[in-house]
Amino acid sequence: MTTSKSTHHIARKIVIKLGGSTLEGLNPAFFQKILALQQEGYKVIITHGGGPAINRTLATNNVASHVINGIRVTTAEAIDLVKTTLIGQVNPFLVQQLNAAGIQAVGLNGFDGHLLASTFLDEATYGYVGHIKKVNTELLDALLTANIVPVIACIGAARNGQALNINGDTVASEVALATKAESLLLVTDVSGIRIEGEYQSEVTEVAINEWIAEGHIYGGMIPKVQGALACLAAGIPAVQIVDDTLDGTKISARHTHNSHTI
Repeated sequence: MTTSKSTHHIARKIVIKLGGSTLEGLNPAFFQKILALQQEGYKVIITHGGGPAINRTLATNNVASHVINGIRVTTAEAIDLVKTTLIGQVNPFLVQQLNAAGIQAVGLNGFDGHLLASTFLDEATYGYVGHIKKVNTELLDALLTANIVPVIACIGAARNGQALNINGDTVASEVALATKAESLLLVTDVSGIRIEGEYQSEVTEVAINEWIAEGHIYGGMIPKVQGALACLAAGIPAVQIVDDTLDGTKISARHTHNSHTI
């Protein structure tokens, strides 16, 4: 999506969401791509969850956990473990990798500068899970102006100081919307959408819905593409499902050329 004529004054922002197994060891090409994006004038924001690390921490502490509607039900006992795992382990590990690759990065979470002001999503159903009320874009803009990559752990902060666990895709889309990012990249362990053995470079919402109905998109890819479509519906211009080399499938709300080409 092209920006307005005064591109010198409008920073082009990209939000990259890291999740799942990709967090455990990123491809060197990931860091090269971020450096290349910065060279092209893009401002990069990274958000992340930490499912595998959280699962290990909960198991070690004998804390049960289950998921409803794609959201991890988070008990009073679990929220402290989730918080310390994301803020104390996953986030600094990621920041260290970025800094080592020559990318200036700063770790953040919802408590930092009221970054993710949140309330309970539905305490009776999900426990200590948050709903983002406001993203502090001024803090992010200050870092981006200094060419620093904010690395945001998906922990929200309630007004009383209570930590709240927030779904990683939700944080990514809310940050992308709040910062008016031109693209959101959902990094997964697959190189985008594959139909009949071939990865698709660009697809449409219509094509995705047809492929789900026909059984070409199935299993774990269904929630990924539905999450991407929800981001488009919310107003993010482009969403991509990519691997950790940042190559994959671009999803557009309406038709693109050759969207049905297999």
